[in-house]
Amino acid sequence: MRSRVADLLPDFPWDTLADAKAKASTHPHGIVDLSVGTPVDPTPGFIAEALREAASKWAGYPAVWGTPLLRGAIVDYMSRRWNAVGLDEKGVLPVSGTKELVASLPAQLGLGPDDLVVLPEVAYPTYEVGALLAGCHIQRCDDPDQVEGSPSLVWINYPANPHGKIAGSGLLRRWVDFVREHDAVLASDECYGEFGWEATPVSILDQAICEGDHTGLLGLHSLSKRSNLAGYRAGFVVGDPVLTTDLLALRKHAGMMMPGPVQEAMVVALSDQEHVAEQCARYRRRREVMMSVLRGCGFTIDDSEGSLYLWATRGENCRSTIDWLAERGILAAPSDFYGTKATDHVRIAMTATDERIASAVERLRVED
Repeated sequence: MRSRVADLLPDFPWDTLADAKAKASTHPHGIVDLSVGTPVDPTPGFIAEALREAASKWAGYPAVWGTPLLRGAIVDYMSRRWNAVGLDEKGVLPVSGTKELVASLPAQLGLGPDDLVVLPEVAYPTYEVGALLAGCHIQRCDDPDQVEGSPSLVWINYPANPHGKIAGSGLLRRWVDFVREHDAVLASDECYGEFGWEATPVSILDQAICEGDHTGLLGLHSLSKRSNLAGYRAGFVVGDPVLTTDLLALRKHAGMMMPGPVQEAMVVALSDQEHVAEQCARYRRRREVMMSVLRGCGFTIDDSEGSLYLWATRGENCRSTIDWLAERGILAAPSDFYGTKATDHVRIAMTATDERIASAVERLRVED
């Protein structure tokens, strides 16, 4: 018997890159894979050491809600870094990587065929997957004034994946007002929040945005990018304590618990901002050199105010650009991964080593 769930979902986008990846891999100096946002830089030593020290302490099951130390570290980080005033531990919930929550949030909120989920116009594919798994209706929209109907859940993502746009405070406040008028949930995926290059990212939980009222608001945060912890699956959701309490009750039944040693590693990671600044500096250097060489060989860079990607176009179908790059041993992600209205851009990730970025730059300079 086949799984009925598989029929609900689109093909996995990266499977369609097989031919381009094969072509890029034939380059005499090897492939430069800039198609995915997987961190490649070392996990800071003090975080890895915290994981090692904790490994022998966890013979028993960890709490789904997380340790008191972790909950306190999350509240402190949100207050110190994101001006989130009035949070308490009831509004905090650790998750094993935010992708898991993105893919399951509509179902965990109890949404179904009678519910509308609003997604960004050009967006990370997993928002759509989560809505499809719950059987919800979907609308893609970037402006609350253009929403048709009364949604149950609205996803926003700034700095945005794939294109890097950063929302201004005015737009964020409009979304907050909109979901409250409709008694909906606003889920803000803020996993790239530490990476703002041409504008300053703001959380929906910032006091200036929500005035300290977290009703209907959930902010999703990940340590994968800021701390190079993708393999640890370390993230959290924070906001409305009514919503997080309901999610906690469900996740207890489902056994959705974060490993105890990872929780202890998160505590030390969230307590330090210096390593985040160092990682930002790495990405900034890679971004600047790649922007320069891409423009030199005819690309236009749009948006890209934040996140870890360049949203680039040669004014042609994105698959043609993917082939052009693959001939030079470079693999990127085509814009059609992210929605039907994105057809002529590619997403170029800065998540490659300095050596691989330098190799890509040398190949592109030949075209400059």
